[in-house]
Amino acid sequence: MLWDLDGTLVTAPGLGDQMYRQVFRTLFGRELRASALKAGRTDRAIALDTLASAGIPSPQSHVDAFIAGYAQHIRSLDGTLDGTGAVQALPGAAGAIAALASAGPEVTVRQSVLTGNIRTGAEFKLRHTGLDAQLDLGAGAYGDTHVVRAELVAVARAAAAAAYCTSFDGAATVLIGDTPLDVEAALATGARAVGVATGGFPAADLIAAGAHAVLPDLTDAEAVRTAVLDI
Repeated sequence: MLWDLDGTLVTAPGLGDQMYRQVFRTLFGRELRASALKAGRTDRAIALDTLASAGIPSPQSHVDAFIAGYAQHIRSLDGTLDGTGAVQALPGAAGAIAALASAGPEVTVRQSVLTGNIRTGAEFKLRHTGLDAQLDLGAGAYGDTHVVRAELVAVARAAAAAAYCTSFDGAATVLIGDTPLDVEAALATGARAVGVATGGFPAADLIAAGAHAVLPDLTDAEAVRTAVLDI
């Protein structure tokens, strides 16, 4: 079971843009006018497009430095975020994770994340919302790995297989997220796709993208369990 973060488990309005601006200013000594589209994309892809749009020559050659600077900035935060940066768990997130962790003796659900966030950012958000305790973050995949979200699925499967000595091919992997790109990543890799309409996309968009199940939110833990386990 692989959870998306932003718009699915947590909300952090403005935080990404705020940190992108600070990292850009540190690296290039000028202000960033705008960062690239974020919804459903990986930080590696967002950083590349942001640098290209800002007119940075050979933007690909600066992506690793940008991501390293982003991680360093996140580590410098003490949990007191100014302006629009508060990180909060979305309604039902904690209960949904707990419900899957105790799914019952007939099935064991291993839970991690598949997120566009770099790992440092994911850990920060989960820690400051208290959602990290029942997630095996070593068995997930993060947005510093690849520009294409679907490529993260193989990374997560390999990590989970190593950790649990079992295969998570096909529908044994379930992705739950709030964007059509989450659904696309699942379908492209044979995983089960569960959409949740708590981000910027309505349920109709997630259904149209091909999600196997779509939830309005995570507040009904039993509905989440049913959607994930296909029961």
